[in-house]
Amino acid sequence: MRSPSILAFWFLADALPGATAHAQRQGQVATPKLYNTAKQKLLEGKQVFSFTQSRMDIAGYCESAKHYDYTWFEMQHSTLEFKDVEAMIAGCPHAGAVPMIRLPDAQEWHIQHATDIGALGVIIPTVDDVDRAREAVKWARYPPVARRSAGAGQAASIWGIHGINYRQTFNDNMLVVIMIETPTGAANAYDIASVPGVDVVIIGNNDLSSFSNLEPQSSALPAELHPPWRGQMSV
Repeated sequence: MRSPSILAFWFLADALPGATAHAQRQGQVATPKLYNTAKQKLLEGKQVFSFTQSRMDIAGYCESAKHYDYTWFEMQHSTLEFKDVEAMIAGCPHAGAVPMIRLPDAQEWHIQHATDIGALGVIIPTVDDVDRAREAVKWARYPPVARRSAGAGQAASIWGIHGINYRQTFNDNMLVVIMIETPTGAANAYDIASVPGVDVVIIGNNDLSSFSNLEPQSSALPAELHPPWRGQMSV
C-alpha cells in the first residue's frame, strides 16, 4: 500500500444521468442514495479518501477497507491479476471502501472484467484525447447509454441485494475516472471532461511532471494545474 497523496480532481455532476445531475445542480442530496457510497459523497460535495492495494492480501485488504471511502486497486503498475482482485472483493464485499480499479488502458475486456468482478469504478490512465475517454465510457455502462455486455460474475450477487436490481441500477452507481498525465492531455482537458459519461477527471501529478520534464510546482506549468484545485481526492 503506497502512502496517500493528493490529486486534483473535477467531479462532473452534469455527466450524471437524469435526476442525479438535477439534484446536484439544485444543491440537494441525490435520492435514493447510491450503493456506490464514494460517488454519493462526491454528489454531496464531500471529500473522499482511498488506499492503494497493489498486492494479493485478503486479510490486509479487508482491514484497510474498513477505514476508507474507496479502494484503488492498482493494475497498471503491479502484478495483480483479475482473479486476485476478485478474491479480495469477495473476501469482504461490504467492508466499507468501494472497489475501484486502475486499469492499464481502456480496452473492452479489461473494463468488462473489472465490472464483472464487482468494481464500481474504473480509473483510466494517461488519457490524451477524447477518443480514449470515449473508449473508456463505451464499455463502462450497460445499454442504452453504453455497450457493457451482460456477462457472468460476482458483481450482481454483491450489489444486487436487499431488493436492488443490479442491472437497472449499475449505470448510476458507476464511476468513470479519467487521468490527465501529459501536456497533450492537459491541453485537451476541457474536451476530455466534456465527454458524456466521464464522471471524474484527475491529474496524475507525477507522470505529468515526468512527461513535461518539469517539477510539479514549476511556473512553466499552466496555472490551472497548480493548487488550490476545485476539489481533492486522497489516493
